[in-house]
Amino acid sequence: MLEEIKAIALDVDGVLTDGTFVWGLDGGEYKSFAFLDVMGISRGKKAGLVFALISGEASPLVDRFAKKMGIVHVYAGCKDKAAALRDFAQKLQLDLRQVCMMGDDVNDVPAMGIAGFSAAPSTAHATALGKARLVTRRGGGQGAVRELIDHLLASPEQG
Repeated sequence: MLEEIKAIALDVDGVLTDGTFVWGLDGGEYKSFAFLDVMGISRGKKAGLVFALISGEASPLVDRFAKKMGIVHVYAGCKDKAAALRDFAQKLQLDLRQVCMMGDDVNDVPAMGIAGFSAAPSTAHATALGKARLVTRRGGGQGAVRELIDHLLASPEQG
């Protein structure tokens, strides 16, 4: 099963971040990302995995993270994450069984339900935890994405 996964779609807030944000006095919004996840995505890309970001938020921070990581498939301000996941798979000419979705809340559950493999950080909402085939020990923004990628790469066919 895991050896079939060729692509990973990630929610941003609550998955790549811990779900909190800070507003500065200047009106700017700030989020933090874990270097563990950055390294995990880099390792996944080197192993041939393709990534997408599917976020309910349309934020320049999502775009900046995607640019830093070389992720070209970005669905920001997305209200239908299952449709975005289908589009991502179609663009890559993959069956949905070959795509993993990691989410953390109720708006991620429909996409998690159609993905070939679903994952959630330990800090996810109970609805997402119940849909996930893998619940990471780490929380969102604390290396959960790295844990997922390490899990996938440890499968026999992913090397």
